[in-house]
Amino acid sequence: MANLSSALFFMFITSGVAASATEDSCPSTVWQGTLARKDDYNLGEEGFQLNPGASVQLTASSEWSGHIWARTGCNFDSSGHGNCVTGDCGVVSTCSGSGGDSPVTMAEFTHGEKDSYDVRLVDGTNVKLGVKSHGDNYLITFCPATGNFRW
Repeated sequence: MANLSSALFFMFITSGVAASATEDSCPSTVWQGTLARKDDYNLGEEGFQLNPGASVQLTASSEWSGHIWARTGCNFDSSGHGNCVTGDCGVVSTCSGSGGDSPVTMAEFTHGEKDSYDVRLVDGTNVKLGVKSHGDNYLITFCPATGNFRW
């Protein structure tokens, strides 16, 4: 069986050096959702399709803070209108400033003078979500196999 990967390689670059990686498996397409705090810019236009086997590298400022999650069972028409079974954030493929509806597993990041992240289960769960720290870079994986991930 092929290794079907759905990973989001999410990077906070402060040194100007970038890398990329793909990890683990989701059996079906997920749609990434992003919600930034404050006046931060959103990453990936607040949401995009992530097919099995795909990885995406995003660059954030060293001060970026916000949430990232997977939306599942999404169906969008050619104009980007539709909905998702879990993690939905409105009627368009980009989240447009809206968070994910329950049930949803979220990664939450706060960067600045003191960096931190956590995986939130308070809103329920829809997929396994793993975070690996690599210095100032983070690998967020939807549907990780067991291993050195936090969830």
